Amino acid sequence: MTERNQSSSLRRALAVLGHVRDHGDGRGVPLAQLAEALGLNKSTVLRLTGPMLDEHLLDRDRETGWFRLGHGSLRLGQAYLSTLDLRSVATEHLRRLQREAGETVHLTVWQAPGIVYLDKVEDETNVRMASRVGSRAPAYCTATGKAILAWLPEEAVAEVVAAGLRPVTAWTIADEPRLRADLARIRARGYAIDDRENEPEVRCVAAPIFDHTGEVTAALSVSGLTSRMTAARVRALGPVVAQAGLRISRELGSDRQPA
Repeated sequence: MTERNQSSSLRRALAVLGHVRDHGDGRGVPLAQLAEALGLNKSTVLRLTGPMLDEHLLDRDRETGWFRLGHGSLRLGQAYLSTLDLRSVATEHLRRLQREAGETVHLTVWQAPGIVYLDKVEDETNVRMASRVGSRAPAYCTATGKAILAWLPEEAVAEVVAAGLRPVTAWTIADEPRLRADLARIRARGYAIDDRENEPEVRCVAAPIFDHTGEVTAALSVSGLTSRMTAARVRALGPVVAQAGLRISRELGSDRQPA
């Protein structure tokens, strides 16, 4: 078999695997559906699935003949996930976002009842933000904190409220009803805004990051002085930051869709 034919066969085999992954619904996919969906003969599908059955990437039900993902696919996925590190996965996305926005970009993780700064990419020409990698901040008054909190269980919100909603600036959301209303808006639009709530001259916009289980694990943000980060610019950056969060989430194995 020539190299070109080998490449074509591999692509078709991967298409078969992808179709079973996306349309299996737990029961599997019948041979006729696979052949019709991919524009292949049944005999071609059987030939392509042979090696994947041998490696248990696919399994075939003995009674129905339907194909479904095998435990080899699970092992492959687990091997991939075991190599993932949030900071290393996010690094290039943070740099790209910083170049697009021209402002400071943060990566934070949840540490109840607040957040911890895991990474930071700054524009050297702008005024430095006060945040430091490794430092903590409250969740209720930071964009990344609210971006995470909006998708955490009710127990997490209750824990933040119980810890106290101390006003940090004149614009801090410091009462429970307003905080809960803000979290609902964040879930609806897909990103969070800190409008001078943690630092009086700084606005931030942040989006959540989800892992392969669908759980929110982190958030990233764009932060800048209010003289540059106007309310209109924050709204314009919101979908950009949300897309960056989705790209990182997908690399972590999430199948999360846009809000």
